[in-house]
Amino acid sequence: MAPPRNVVKIAVQMRDAIPQLIKLDQAKPLAAVLKEVCDAWSLVHSEHYALQFADGHRKYITENNRTEIKNGSILCLSTAPDLEAERLLGGLQCGNRERRRETLQHLVLLAPDMTFAQEVISRDGLQRLGTIIEDGDDLGELLALALRAFLELMEHGMVSWETLSIPFVRKVVCYVNMNLMDASVQPLALRLLESVTLSSPALGQLVKSEVPLDRLLVHLQVMNQQLQTKAMALLTALLQGASATERKHMLDYLWQRNLRQFIYKNIIHSAAPLGDEMAHHLYVLQALMLGLLESRMRTPLDPYSQEQREQLQALRQAAFDPEGESLGTGLSADRRRSLCAREFRKLGFSNSNPAQDLERVPPGLLALDNMLYFSRHAPSAYSRFVLENSSREDKHECPFARSSIQLTVLLCELLRIGEPCSETAQDFSPMFFSQDQSFHELFCVSIQLLNKTWKEMRASQEDFDKVMQVVREQLARTLALKPSSLELFRTKVNALPYGEVLRLRQTERLHQEGTLAPPLLELREKLKPELMGLIRQQRLLRLCEGTLFRKISSRRRQDKLWFCCLSPNHKVLQYGDMEEGSSPPTPESLPEQLPVGDIKALLTGKDCPHVREKGSGKQNKDLYELAFSVTYDHGEEEAYLNFIAPSKQEFHLWTDGLSTLLGSPMDSEQTRLDLEQLLTMETKLRLLELENVPIPEQPPPIPPPPTNFNFCYDCSIAEP
Repeated sequence: MAPPRNVVKIAVQMRDAIPQLIKLDQAKPLAAVLKEVCDAWSLVHSEHYALQFADGHRKYITENNRTEIKNGSILCLSTAPDLEAERLLGGLQCGNRERRRETLQHLVLLAPDMTFAQEVISRDGLQRLGTIIEDGDDLGELLALALRAFLELMEHGMVSWETLSIPFVRKVVCYVNMNLMDASVQPLALRLLESVTLSSPALGQLVKSEVPLDRLLVHLQVMNQQLQTKAMALLTALLQGASATERKHMLDYLWQRNLRQFIYKNIIHSAAPLGDEMAHHLYVLQALMLGLLESRMRTPLDPYSQEQREQLQALRQAAFDPEGESLGTGLSADRRRSLCAREFRKLGFSNSNPAQDLERVPPGLLALDNMLYFSRHAPSAYSRFVLENSSREDKHECPFARSSIQLTVLLCELLRIGEPCSETAQDFSPMFFSQDQSFHELFCVSIQLLNKTWKEMRASQEDFDKVMQVVREQLARTLALKPSSLELFRTKVNALPYGEVLRLRQTERLHQEGTLAPPLLELREKLKPELMGLIRQQRLLRLCEGTLFRKISSRRRQDKLWFCCLSPNHKVLQYGDMEEGSSPPTPESLPEQLPVGDIKALLTGKDCPHVREKGSGKQNKDLYELAFSVTYDHGEEEAYLNFIAPSKQEFHLWTDGLSTLLGSPMDSEQTRLDLEQLLTMETKLRLLELENVPIPEQPPPIPPPPTNFNFCYDCSIAEP
């Protein structure tokens, strides 16, 4: 009989004692359970003891977490947390260095447990650890253990980081800034300062003023992955706590010191695998870098700004006045304004006054920045884009300005510019650390992709939104691959044309419709043998009908014809010469015969003897694709019957049919297409009655058999 649900079978062990196997009743008070365990080992004062999990962090069992005990759990009997905390804190006052080291090790082991941490903190344990850290009598293992224990206790959130004293924080900063320091101490000191910076703005300013950026750069360049990770964590924490202006100055300084190049070469492409924590900090750094664009993205164009008007004119002149010629020299002011408005229209602005297009936020001035960057750093591509589309009169022109504005919005959405950083995300893109001005460079690649996709779709102005949806999909799919450089991004995104996007959409639609669901895949596998038999039957019928082939002479003249077919009983290949224009002969009139049983193998392509020794010209390559032969024994010699198929389809039909006769699998492209078509048709026919009925991924579970079969009716008993 099964035990009650609230009873679990566990083992309880104690040092120098035989373990107990007990049934723990979860409804019984924990103090009563502990009393029974102590009584079994003849221990008095059960209140001085507690139960812990024997593995992991040796978590204490309380009334709140006792539900974590499962069947087969191993617990151990140990000192109660209050007594253990008192004992360990007393050991910290001992003058014996070895005793203090063992005490700190035990404290680090138990500190992650909430119950134990409460007892330590209530007994001023943090202050005692803080004294050890501030004194700095030992800069090696003892200091590292004290920092680790302090961090573990603070992580529970029972004490605010803002309560830390300024001298304490400065002492930890001192450990970070020291040159000759134990390798185990500095990562812990950096971790502590990161927590301080993120939790307390006031102390964060102290850390920012006391820890120079150059010092963090030194830690990042040390080939110690743990130290690099903690230095990067503190760096991103300082950047997050800074204002937008301060953040820009800090990032500019770091970039001048070649931090971007170092991250790209020595961290992202390091021989050691990138840890999850470092990946998160690189994601945060990337988000902060791109976040500098937010102010431009949210600032509309000011029509009264002389600088911005000059930038718009520079954009127009780069497209239509590349030599710097003045517009409409000698014309009246009204005529010049009219010409200028017309050229802005050709540039792709929706309004004759481009300022009205750029008043929208987002993208605001960021769209203008992108267009200017493209015109200055890729002038030939810019001119080609604008002139190619502005000169078209078939309503298929792609508007550059409108496309650039919408593309900038799209990139901001894909890269989440202006959104707060996630606390757990790790999806940074190495491409943004591969070069400066990565966002503008990405725009340059994307705007050329948009023009290419526009042409592939043969789009008109009415299709603008459809084109942007396809471009969004192209960019999103490529960014998800996390290319390591912009050139690799360019290669991958250009390898994803409109046709490939349609194919991927079709595949995903089939997945959503359930066509590729496991039950349907299983059905397709069951249908394959029957349908392959149908294809084999069709191939043999085609061979029985026969085909007219051309003979290739030694001079490559296709001047002779011959006919070959399979006998109705599939036993003999019958063939013979024919005159051009004559009707197909009957199998009985063909003079030559080759028994199927004598055929040894089927050869195709360059393996065929009648094309093997020839050259490699274009005509020969065409023949390779259509050539096949069968080998058979002719007396003591091996002979060949050589074919040149009239078309690729006939080649597939004959090679499939001959493979069937020889008992070999049919592996032609035509067989694959025919099988897929038949499978699709047959599957749809089988599922007609299940329309709009969801098909589960897994079959429903089979219920257990009944306890008896008394409900069965015995038909052999006649009713009275």
